[in-house]
Parts: sequence; structure tokens; C-alpha cells
Amino acid sequence: MAVPPLARRSVLRGLAVVAGGAVAGFVATRASGLADPKGTTAAANAYGPASKTSAEPLASLDDVPVGGGIVIDSASVVLTRDAGGTVHGLSATCTHQGCTVSSVENGVIACPCHGSTFNAETGAPITGPATRPLPEIPVTVRDSSVFLA
Repeated sequence: MAVPPLARRSVLRGLAVVAGGAVAGFVATRASGLADPKGTTAAANAYGPASKTSAEPLASLDDVPVGGGIVIDSASVVLTRDAGGTVHGLSATCTHQGCTVSSVENGVIACPCHGSTFNAETGAPITGPATRPLPEIPVTVRDSSVFLA
């Protein structure tokens, strides 16, 4: 069975429909805000929150054990304290696939999702699958409390 040839009118109508659909899709996308740039917290794999100052303390200095640390889910921050007493702030978002880390013990930050571990002072990966360090979050200690810097 032979296929009838396309008429010029059919081709032009098809092109008009495609062009109209492309214009409508472009206009709808631009109006939706989906193409707008996102903040630094919207990076792929959620590499951590943007640093911002806060009037509210993240934790009391006494809550952050020397040689250990705590995970503050509400701020997505891990606070650690080295042997010298210096408090470090790191993102609580694992750089592998964006899970929130769960604990800090014996100088190691652990992610429960895929088993990545990180150095509690530097955020450097110890075991994978994560290959990038946890980003530093600047913190400061004032009046025996830890704040975002």
C-alpha cells in the first residue's frame, strides 16, 4: 500500500502548531518562576546552607563536647569542638546525596544514608561514597553560646 504524499498545507499547519506550542511553553515557563536563579542552598546534592548571622544562639558552649560535637537539624549545622576548645561549624548536609548527618563521635561525623564519614575538625571525607568535604559554616562564640558568624 502506497503512502500518499504530504500536502504543503498539512506541513505548514504542523509547523505552525509546533511553533505556537514552543512560544506558549516558553512564556509559561518564564512566568512560573521555575527558571529563576535559586539561592546557594539550592545546589545539586544540597551542599549546605548559606552562611548568615543570627541573633539566636545555635547552642550553649557546654552542649558541644570537647573531642566531639552535635548536629543541629533546625540549622543544618554540625558544631564540633577540638581538643584545644575551638568550636568549628560544618554543614550537616552530606556531600554525597544530601542526607543529614546523624552523629559526631570520636572525632568522626557519620552519615546514616550510605555510610560516609568525615573528619570532625575539617569536614574532610574519611570514608566514602562522599568525596567532597562538608562545607565550613562560620560560627562564633559569645557569652558561652555558639552563634552563626
